Amino acid sequence: MVSALDQLWMIPLFPLVGAAEALLMAIFARGRWKRAVSVFCPGMVLLSFVWSAAAVMTLSHEPARVHQVILASWLPPMGAEWGIYLDPLSAVMILIVTGIGFLIHLYSVGYMAHESGYARYFGCLNLFVFFMLVLVLANNYALLFAGWEGVGLCSYLLIGFFYRKHAAAAAGMKAFIVNRVGDAGLLLAIFMLFATFGTIRFADIVNVPAGGVTVLALLLFAGAAGKSAQVPLHVWLPDAMEGPTPVSALIHAATMVTAGVYLIARSSAIFGVSPEASALVAAVGAFTAIFAAMIALVQNDIKKVLAYSTISQLGYMFLALGTGAWWVAIFHLFTHAFFKALLFLGAGSVIHALDGEQDLRRMGGLKKTLTITHATMFIAAVAISGIPGLAGFFSKDAILSEAFRAGSTALYVVGLVTAGLTAFYMWRLMHLAFYGKKSVPIHAHEGPWTMRVPLIALAAGSSLAGWIGVPEQWHTPALFRAFPLWIAPVFHQALREPAGDPRMEWILMGASAAVALVGVTLARYFYHHRPAMPGSFEQSLRPLHGILLNKWYVDEFYERVFVSGLAKGGGRLLSRFDTGVVDGGVNGTAWLTRLSGRISKWWDEWVLDGGITLGAYFVKLLSYPVRVLQNGHLQSYALVFAMGMVALFSVYVFSR
Repeated sequence: MVSALDQLWMIPLFPLVGAAEALLMAIFARGRWKRAVSVFCPGMVLLSFVWSAAAVMTLSHEPARVHQVILASWLPPMGAEWGIYLDPLSAVMILIVTGIGFLIHLYSVGYMAHESGYARYFGCLNLFVFFMLVLVLANNYALLFAGWEGVGLCSYLLIGFFYRKHAAAAAGMKAFIVNRVGDAGLLLAIFMLFATFGTIRFADIVNVPAGGVTVLALLLFAGAAGKSAQVPLHVWLPDAMEGPTPVSALIHAATMVTAGVYLIARSSAIFGVSPEASALVAAVGAFTAIFAAMIALVQNDIKKVLAYSTISQLGYMFLALGTGAWWVAIFHLFTHAFFKALLFLGAGSVIHALDGEQDLRRMGGLKKTLTITHATMFIAAVAISGIPGLAGFFSKDAILSEAFRAGSTALYVVGLVTAGLTAFYMWRLMHLAFYGKKSVPIHAHEGPWTMRVPLIALAAGSSLAGWIGVPEQWHTPALFRAFPLWIAPVFHQALREPAGDPRMEWILMGASAAVALVGVTLARYFYHHRPAMPGSFEQSLRPLHGILLNKWYVDEFYERVFVSGLAKGGGRLLSRFDTGVVDGGVNGTAWLTRLSGRISKWWDEWVLDGGITLGAYFVKLLSYPVRVLQNGHLQSYALVFAMGMVALFSVYVFSR
């Protein structure tokens, strides 16, 4: 019997086949066979998930917990092949990509049922999953980069899915261009890896000597920051909300934005010996976390709130990576996938029920109408807020604990404050959308079962996923520490020893839970009991509120400096250079050629030809007497002869 490990290539093959089938139907069937697309494309991702689960189960019984399959040679000088590499880290990623991805595909069947371009949508969605699987299963950086660029292409296609809408087309282009900035850093890092180590295989880059790799680590971080929307390359992610809501869930929870976190975790051997680069990763992550959380406090678009929430949560993951808590970062990535996918799909259910309405100020009172949506989003909001017992609490608390144990009080405080802000803006969203006394449209109702089932499944994950990584001081059986025990060997390190004072761990945990509860309580007080108070705060803090509402004016700064300044201004300057210097040189050369031609022509006409003409005139003038005498008349010749004889005779006579 063939092992699932020996056919790992089947995992990305299934969604690739689905993508090919859907795109062919989009081209040739032109809207027909819609039911076939609805079954085939989600089914391919489900088969990929089943195959992934079987492979991971088989891997768990392997002593080394590493399996590699080489499909073909590709770049032999660089030590790169078409190879698949499965270890505990990539195992976690493929389960997230295919598992969450399948639920999003199933949800899309109901959500996109009445949209045009149905087959094209599912084809791009399957292709997105394929490239993400290539990225996380690659055994070398070159193949990872191929998947990396593939998800960038698919994000462009899906964010700009409604391409007739200018904002959607512009958002897709913005995501594509901003990611190219980070991708340039990653590409340089790959060349530098080969120059430094003579190979780009993951398995060969393990024992990295200390020192001398800081620049390499920073280039890798540049690529990660672009894909995972870290400051200053975060600006594309909020605009990505122009795509269909399931696309937002796929990008934010299961695929694209997690790629940067995966890249740094996969490169832990390099970052582990570069304290300078690691410190920068942690600092940027912490700043991004609180920066985005503050913006989310005042956003009115329900999807924009969740977008900035994603940026903030990714900042948490980078904070963990920078402090060396590798498994904690991946653990938060794992739990975040459940509750963030649930939040986006829940928001999609609200938008679907309200005929496309996304403004929180026009919502309210949906609790009794959208009962399943409200209940599942309630669980997700509790989870992301860090309330004890649900998934987000365990991973967020682990990040804060590791930051404190790493000796960085500043990072810990920033993370703690961000936790309070997260709880506040999430419950602001919940109160504005589901509570209050606003009238609900008569036609508002839950979506079909294809939309409800994913919500329930993700709510279960948001409740239970954290229980495989409980804190060390709980002294639970190994099952409740399964996640760190499973993934720690990837990072070539043992788990950190428990802190010397267990009471401090309990204090940290209590502080984390208390801050979350304070955030929830304040949001409920302001928006439920005192609904007029937020408006008065906005008036009294108008400058700060304006800054946050306009996202710290970062987009305006980029527009002025990079778009209008460097791009458009530089374009105008280059246009003038091209017109004045390049074209001017060419045109000037032509003018000189024409001028020299005119001078030559004048010389020929007035000097050479004129001289010849004048000489001919004088010759003609001098020859005039001859021409007069030589007239061809015989009598004239006889007369001249006679006159000559008379003249000669006269000369002779007078001379005598």
